[in-house]
Amino acid sequence: MPRKLVPDMWLFAAVVALVSVGVVMVYSASAIIAADRFHDPYFFLKKQLFWAVLGFGCLWAAMTANYRILERLMLPLLVVSLVLLVLVLVPPFSQEINGTRRWFRWGPVSFQPAELAKFSLVVYLAHFLTRRHEVVESFWLGLLPPLLVAGSMAGLVLLQPDMGSSLTLVVLVFCLLFLAGGRVRQMTLVAASALPLLAVAIYMAPYRLKRIMTFLDPWADPRGSGFQIIQSYLALGSGGLFGRGLGESKQKLFYLPEPHTDFVFAVLGEELGLLGAVSVIGLFGLLIWRGIRIGLGAPDPFGALLALGLTALLACQTLVNLGVVTGALPTKGLPLPFISFGGSALIMAMVSVGVLLNLSQHARDV
Repeated sequence: MPRKLVPDMWLFAAVVALVSVGVVMVYSASAIIAADRFHDPYFFLKKQLFWAVLGFGCLWAAMTANYRILERLMLPLLVVSLVLLVLVLVPPFSQEINGTRRWFRWGPVSFQPAELAKFSLVVYLAHFLTRRHEVVESFWLGLLPPLLVAGSMAGLVLLQPDMGSSLTLVVLVFCLLFLAGGRVRQMTLVAASALPLLAVAIYMAPYRLKRIMTFLDPWADPRGSGFQIIQSYLALGSGGLFGRGLGESKQKLFYLPEPHTDFVFAVLGEELGLLGAVSVIGLFGLLIWRGIRIGLGAPDPFGALLALGLTALLACQTLVNLGVVTGALPTKGLPLPFISFGGSALIMAMVSVGVLLNLSQHARDV
């Protein structure tokens, strides 16, 4: 009898728990702000619930479809992603918000093409490195083409500007090249040669340089550039072991800017304490472990690189967000997967997990 296809229930349970925590924390962190801005304390909660339900639908679709269809969709996904990254920079198609052009908006619905670009890049890299595995150690045939594709995407995202997502794209390409057997020496030389470009990008945008200086000493300007991270410290520090209690955060009361988005983990730590924060980190650890396990047991090289790439993407965004909130990294505009408010990031994270669950049905035991 053929083996019954059963998805990884540990992975599914971790995602359900994270999304549930996210919905609760988005409401807790945003209710006061939503009541003040929109006269509706449920404004952000209703949006997040809509995206969560849609996200589970996308997860189910990605889990039930044959993952190998992504190989055939690789080129359309890549082209659409690049076109959208160009169009989002053009005023008639997008709307400038706080000096950035990152979203397409259709009434109450918005979409961030950088999130699709990350997923598309993983699919492209898995396809390319599977087909070109025999020349992956060659600079011109194995290393340069993926670097050009990722560099083009990263450059367009940087123009929005969104350095966090841009660096994520670069990290993804190096990660998958390493996993596919690329030469570490070549990648090190390329990374070293790119450092001056990164320095120029930081120097040309004064706010980026200010973020670096704030990271080194946030107390030098506690009412200005250091205000947000200091409020994050206060939120995390005042949570103690068990937290103030759900809904009892003080820093979300117009102290911590945008507490329901990139800094939602600070509110979570304040309300649920060290135990709650560690539990959520444990759920992310479970997700990453199961993703790696699925990749190592994948039935073919494309599936292995696809699973490991999507897991690396989720892990990178999680680590960067937690690093920013705890002050271990300079401020970057990356949401915490499954928990921060936002539709595009949640939908693409759910699609990524759907693909992992799809692969888990065919994976060998590791």
